[in-house]
Amino acid sequence: MDQEQEAIVFNKSKYLLVVAGAGSGKTLTILGKIYDLLKYQNIRSEEILCISFTKKAATSLKEKIQKEFSINMPVYTFHKLSLEILKENQQYFEIAEPELLEHITMEFFRETILQDSKQIFIFFTYFHYRVKKEIKEEYLCFYQEHRKEIHLLEKLIITFLHLFKCNHHTLEDFSIFSKKIKRTFSYRTYQKEKSFLILALNIYLIYQKYLKENQEIDFDDMILKATSILKETGHIKKYRYVIIDEYQDTSLIRFQLVKTILEKTDANLMVVGDDFQSIYRFTGCELSLFLNFKHYFPTAKVMKIQNTYRNSQELIQIAGDFVMKNKKQIPKKLHSHKSLKNPIQIVYYDQILDVFEKLVVDVYEKTQKPILILGRNNQDIYSVCNQNFQIDQNGKICYLKNINIKLSYLTVHKSKGLEEENVILIHLKNELLGFPNQISDEKILRLVSIQSESYPYSEERRLFYVALTRTKNKVYLLVPKKNPSIFVKEIKKKKDVIEIHM
Repeated sequence: MDQEQEAIVFNKSKYLLVVAGAGSGKTLTILGKIYDLLKYQNIRSEEILCISFTKKAATSLKEKIQKEFSINMPVYTFHKLSLEILKENQQYFEIAEPELLEHITMEFFRETILQDSKQIFIFFTYFHYRVKKEIKEEYLCFYQEHRKEIHLLEKLIITFLHLFKCNHHTLEDFSIFSKKIKRTFSYRTYQKEKSFLILALNIYLIYQKYLKENQEIDFDDMILKATSILKETGHIKKYRYVIIDEYQDTSLIRFQLVKTILEKTDANLMVVGDDFQSIYRFTGCELSLFLNFKHYFPTAKVMKIQNTYRNSQELIQIAGDFVMKNKKQIPKKLHSHKSLKNPIQIVYYDQILDVFEKLVVDVYEKTQKPILILGRNNQDIYSVCNQNFQIDQNGKICYLKNINIKLSYLTVHKSKGLEEENVILIHLKNELLGFPNQISDEKILRLVSIQSESYPYSEERRLFYVALTRTKNKVYLLVPKKNPSIFVKEIKKKKDVIEIHM
């Protein structure tokens, strides 16, 4: 370990926030802390509670602990931990499908809304659309012609309701929201946002009714119930140390669960994360819980890991300057011993299909190493592959026919925590569903957020940072000559960024 990592491992603070840059070895630091606790602090493995954000990340960390220390120590997600707390306290529930809210929201706009003309009128008010004929007939025509706009509304409602539940709002808050937007917005905007709230409320009521009638709870309810049980008379293992990875992705209800565990056990706490890589707001995550850690734990120590072992100094300088345009990020002085000339290359195209194939072949012939293709959306890969490519049924692996080039495709969200020798980033267009995604949702989401961000495309900016920092070597930005992404226009002015026209 380097000096910064060692200092964290040996730090004895009751509450410790570790701010770790991309590729800085945070997993190694966590393993070092666990080793110190086991060998030198006389803490048994069953007295350490280790939590990560996703099932995949938790499994990976568990396997590394097993490999390094030959200890079968559990690593939990918040949902798995909540489920175990409920079982230990003889509380058993059926768990709803993770996509239930999405299904109910889509079903609402496909069919449910047709049963109530008032809801259709509210829907049209949201879109500032005047009905010219029979209202149900008009809605069916509008639905067919404006599928993209309705899909964006669905996504916005789903994000709103995720934040609503994760930040522990109640049904009564809808009337508070309505009064707040009436005071805040102009009449025209107020009518639009009020319509949104009514639509969201109706979907929320249908969703909650389904859960009740089917005696199910969702993941958020599971965390809330586990916290409630612990606060009352619940049993919890006697933990002495709590370690949380990817803490930038926590939510208020996850935080409240952790706080309750700490109050019950008096355990020490170390959280590790990178505010530059906070990209899951749409699932209810609240970056302010990371940024304001000392507000919640006034005696906390904040330490940083700033050596990166993945990216070149040239790349992290460009990526770091880019993400720090967001005013509320924690400043870091990231540095690397690797140096690489022109690590970011902007490749312009007229015809995407021909240029993409040419770029893939060119990069592979120069490096003879695997290539990771990243897109903003799940379907982006299909827009760049011509008939010479073959894509698997999951849209994850593609390869050129008769040429042995290893390619893999992921959305940028799914690539977090991963790395590859070279990266090609696609779909860098200046459009609504381009990169950045330009859905105007900040104002309404502020109602259900703990702390809002005012800088334009703040989360998309962090997502772009994640995309840039997945590469060990170079990242190629595939950009249309007409209507390029505003992010590309910004970074092309930087030193060590070159432009290529193919």
